[in-house]
Amino acid sequence: MDEEYDVIVCGTGLKECILSGLLSSEGKKVLQLDRNNYYGGETSSLNITNLWKKHKKSDDAPKELGANRDWNVDSIPKFIMADGLLVKMLLHTNCARYLKWRSVHGVYVYRYQEGGWISSEKFIHKMPQTPEEVLGSSLMSMSEKYRLKTFLQFVVGWDIANPQSLQGVDPNRHTMQQVFEKFSLDDGTIDLVGHCLALQTSDEYKQGPSGAIIDKIKLYYESISRFGKTPFIYPLWGLGTMSEGFCRYSAIRGCTYMLNKQVDGFEYDADGKVIGVRSGEEVAKTKLVVCDPSYVQNMEKTRAVGQVIRAICILDHPIPSTGDAPSCQIILTAREMKRKNDIFIMCMSAENGVCAQGKYIAIVSTQIETQNPTAEIHPALKLLGNALHIFCSASTMWVPTDDGSKDNIIVTSSYDPTSHFEAASKDVMETWKRLFGQELVLTVHPDAQNGEEDD
Repeated sequence: MDEEYDVIVCGTGLKECILSGLLSSEGKKVLQLDRNNYYGGETSSLNITNLWKKHKKSDDAPKELGANRDWNVDSIPKFIMADGLLVKMLLHTNCARYLKWRSVHGVYVYRYQEGGWISSEKFIHKMPQTPEEVLGSSLMSMSEKYRLKTFLQFVVGWDIANPQSLQGVDPNRHTMQQVFEKFSLDDGTIDLVGHCLALQTSDEYKQGPSGAIIDKIKLYYESISRFGKTPFIYPLWGLGTMSEGFCRYSAIRGCTYMLNKQVDGFEYDADGKVIGVRSGEEVAKTKLVVCDPSYVQNMEKTRAVGQVIRAICILDHPIPSTGDAPSCQIILTAREMKRKNDIFIMCMSAENGVCAQGKYIAIVSTQIETQNPTAEIHPALKLLGNALHIFCSASTMWVPTDDGSKDNIIVTSSYDPTSHFEAASKDVMETWKRLFGQELVLTVHPDAQNGEEDD
């Protein structure tokens, strides 16, 4: 560790690994450290032994669950928008070539209707993925279906460079609530659009500028057009493979990796600027540090903005009412659950390389609102049927309190409970801007265009 580096990155969570990849692609000399003996940090994918160690503090995972090689259980459940920001980063670096993908089979919504259930037997309904599917949906009346179809056609045609396509909507002046009123959508439909298409986790978005929300809905449909089933894709063998892919890319370009390496503190010059990272008696020299919040917990560089509960459930059956989907997302919207925040269910199977044949992994997550978080997710757990094993954990969400310019230590944010990586990817872009004072322009890597690979 006696060398000097342009940047030292602490942690191997996906955000930090993406940043190492981007820095390496710019020719920066990078050192990446992690206190763990595996890649991925918070976004690691655990085998069955490590899952039991983490949650049960035991090495004795049930033998009937099979071998470690059959299990890659995500610590943080998220899908990837097929045309989203993370995919653009993968194409920018050509790291996508290290990964194999599966499209997610279905998107569903838990629906309650005033005066009774929509169906006395079925609480989970397939979310229509196209304007055409809207007409066959059981989620709304026929007249409402036509209003929603008209709205979605407006969204798909939305082009900020073509004023005629905006149909009189000012993306900055008009709120999203005003747009909903323009198309006469009812509260139930607005709930579906805002939470299942725009993927907002609360209703605060309604009073904000409409342009950003319409762009999110359009991204949803542009992502569907990439693969056709749903807007979501997922890497074979778990999310941890993405961190490993970016690390492999960075290593080829000279990034140095040190796992199982504690970060005991930072060294500073007379002006309070960082000049090194200390591990035991060793100090690695640098003038720029990037790290996840766990590496600066005693430095007043982060503040808590809430807590997330996640429940990893091992099932021996697909989730009922999903058509035996081997992978799916289910959203229990805040309105339906009489909460402030949505509850998400994500399900994967052996098709995704995350569990043994005949088993399924369902992960429930939401932002904690009460003193009894397990009760908050009980309705979601009930939808899963009988689970073989459930592992619940709560974590604090941290955000940086400064931009890092004072000491040149730049901190990323914790992962939120949303079902996709768009917010996390945006944090990567914002971190890059804090590093260099300018936006990162993402382009398609020439090798990605030509189908070529590094040795």
